[in-house]
Amino acid sequence: MKRIFITGTAGFIGFHLAQVLLREGNVVHGFDGMTDYYDVTLKQRRHAILHQQQHFAATEAMLEDEDALNASVDAFEPDVIIHLAAQAGVRYSLKNPRAYINANIVGTFNVMECARRHKVQHLLMASTSSVYGANQEMPFTEVEKADTQLTIYAATKKAGEAMAHSYAHLWDIPTTMFRFFTVYGPWGRPDMALFKFTDAIIDGKPIDIYNHGDMYRDFTYVEDLVHGISLLIDVVPERPDTPTDITPGDSLSPVAPFRVVNIGNSQKIRLMDFIKAIETEIGKPAIRNYMDMQPGDVPATWADASLLQSLTGYKPQTGFKDGAAKFVVWFREYYGK
Repeated sequence: MKRIFITGTAGFIGFHLAQVLLREGNVVHGFDGMTDYYDVTLKQRRHAILHQQQHFAATEAMLEDEDALNASVDAFEPDVIIHLAAQAGVRYSLKNPRAYINANIVGTFNVMECARRHKVQHLLMASTSSVYGANQEMPFTEVEKADTQLTIYAATKKAGEAMAHSYAHLWDIPTTMFRFFTVYGPWGRPDMALFKFTDAIIDGKPIDIYNHGDMYRDFTYVEDLVHGISLLIDVVPERPDTPTDITPGDSLSPVAPFRVVNIGNSQKIRLMDFIKAIETEIGKPAIRNYMDMQPGDVPATWADASLLQSLTGYKPQTGFKDGAAKFVVWFREYYGK
């Protein structure tokens, strides 16, 4: 049993991860700002479900509130910190970039300071496939350079990786960054494509399809993702004695107990095939509004998740058709549609 502090427990991924870790017998304390970026009621419902568990408690405050975060972490005294809270959304970062600086850089720094003060056994932090930016060689691997971010969202997440590496080096904080690839599933965010598509198709409204449908994504089912995270908790990076001690393909830093791990389904799925799966489950065709590519978007993502498999023995495997069907079932039940 571990004492695990998770930021973002009212969020999509944090909610699912907390459920898994509680089932495994851990004590979990959540921390979430409950911002109105999307429907707060959905966040409240997630937290209400978690609060039914004996070993869950939570603090509702912003990551930028250093005093509130410090008080929460100090009182809980965690063994492990998992930092998932962030200002999400590639497109929203074009409208409100300052929100990303505040949450993803200032907030992340505050979390890192807590990890340093408490000398946690392992700090795990969420990054994103968006950090690969304009990279074109696929599938994306953790050891390739990722210096061409295309949005302020991606730039702040890459900055978080860089800050975490420096703290791992300076203070010997074992740190694992995970890069998520297009996570979807029940209890998902309303700003995500699957949510928007499902809602619009059921209501007979048009859906916006960017780049005229010539898009590919490595769709990763949320339960697969959080299972991978839970396994990585016990895979604690160690500072190598020499660079030659690093296994080829491992992103372990030569100068710090720090590693980056992709978590993706390792399949490049055509967006139009994903939409077809949603249509099939709903039993109704979409009204399609084809549009040009949006600024900052990329035509494709595709994860090489072999490092995750070599570290944990696990490989995400939920097919997109099954995953989309599970989401539609949840959506209809939750919204009564």
